[in-house]
Formats: sequence, structure tokens, C-alpha cells
Amino acid sequence: MIKLSKIPTKASKGTSKDDIKIKTTKLVQEIGHLQHALYAESKQALLVVFQGMDASGKDGATKNVFSKCGTIGTDAYGFKRPTSEEFAHDFLWRVHKLSPAKGFIQIFNRSHYEDILIQRVHNWIDNKQVKVRMDAINAYETLLEKDNNTKVLKFYMHISKERQREKLQKRIDDPKKNWKHKTGDWEETKLWLEYRKAYEYAINNSIIPWTIVPVDQRWYRDFTIATIIRDTLKNMNPQLPLLTEEDKQAVIKIQETIKT
Repeated sequence: MIKLSKIPTKASKGTSKDDIKIKTTKLVQEIGHLQHALYAESKQALLVVFQGMDASGKDGATKNVFSKCGTIGTDAYGFKRPTSEEFAHDFLWRVHKLSPAKGFIQIFNRSHYEDILIQRVHNWIDNKQVKVRMDAINAYETLLEKDNNTKVLKFYMHISKERQREKLQKRIDDPKKNWKHKTGDWEETKLWLEYRKAYEYAINNSIIPWTIVPVDQRWYRDFTIATIIRDTLKNMNPQLPLLTEEDKQAVIKIQETIKT
């Protein structure tokens, strides 16, 4: 049973920031090469889910870890409050159509888990509905992995209460970050413990496991995420397609007609 209060939000003492940043640069480059092969092969897909408290670094991780990936073959979607059309359907309706096609990496900034997090914390759904939705989420993710050759990676961005408040305050103090400020984010900090309990439920009741990422230090956050994504893509082992002998012979025939 995972208890988030028992898990550190920072790198262990003695971890070299400079060494980690060098390693991260290499990992990000490798992710870019592997993503290129994944897209060219078009037989597998990767879904990356980032969940966490407000200001936990979901945007930054997306920008930094996937910075060397091609714009074709990599997509990110930020989940916000459902539209009236989405509310009229089941909660996974809007998620299914955003699932990655083969050859693609799809990043969810927030995700289908919002529907058992914010809605649970604010008592918009009861515990019975939470259980039904958790079962549906497990079925959806299992379907992707077992029936659509899609690997699912889920990262919980584990930030301390103190660091979150620093980040939220910076959105007020730094004019370049004012656009990120939302008064409602400060209201939500009053529900810190309730959100943590909701996250623990989601993490502990998931079939596909989560990675708890310490995010108080951005450099260590990026390294942790990049390591897992690089390792996952390597295990998927995407291969650049090669021309068949039939294709080569067809080209030779065309080239002969061009010469004449």
C-alpha cells in the first residue's frame, strides 16, 4: 500500500545536479531517436500520463523530456473542465478519441483520472461511482496495452506542500508567469489532504502501476521521467522499416523507364 507521505519529494542527499543534468541531456536525445523509429515503424504506441497537484510541473516535464521528439508523431493534450457535450457522454468518451494511434506518443497533461480526483474531492460523485469509474479506467488502460499494442506509462508528480506554494506565489510575483495564475488554485490548496487521499486511492487501485516522481527539484524530475521513458521505448524496440526486395525491383524498373 503506497502512502505518499512516506515518499520523498526530492532527490536523495549527495545526488549531483551537474551529473544528473548531463545524463538527462543524453536521455532526451535518445528519446528523440527512438520516437522517430516508433513513428516510422507505426506498429506500436505510447501513452504518457502526467498527474499531480497544481504547479507540480506537468507542463515543464512535457516540454523538457520530449524536446527532441518530432512534432509529427508526438502530441500533448491538456485536460480541462469537460464541455457540455462531453458531460453528456460517459466520462471516458472524450478520452478514447485522444488515445494514441500506432506510431504515436500521446501525452496526457492531467487525464481520465481527473474524474475520480477533483469530482471525488468536491463530492460531486459518491464512493460507489468512484469504484465504477476506477474499474472502467483499469479496463480502458488494459484494453490499450493488450489489444492495441499501446504501452501506458503513468507518472504521479510528487510535490511538497511548501514547494507548491512557492511555485504558485511565483506566478503572482513574476510577470512572465502571471498568465498561469488562477485564484482557484489557491482555494484548492485548502483541500491538500483530501487530494492526497484521492491520489492514493487511484494509485493503489490501478492495475497498471504508477511511477511516483519527486518533483521539488526540476532537474531530478526530468531525469526520473526521461529514464523511464527511454527504457520503455528501448524495450519496445521500434525498428526503421527497410525496403523489401519487391520494392527495390519496382524502383529499378521505374528508373529504367526514366533513362529511356
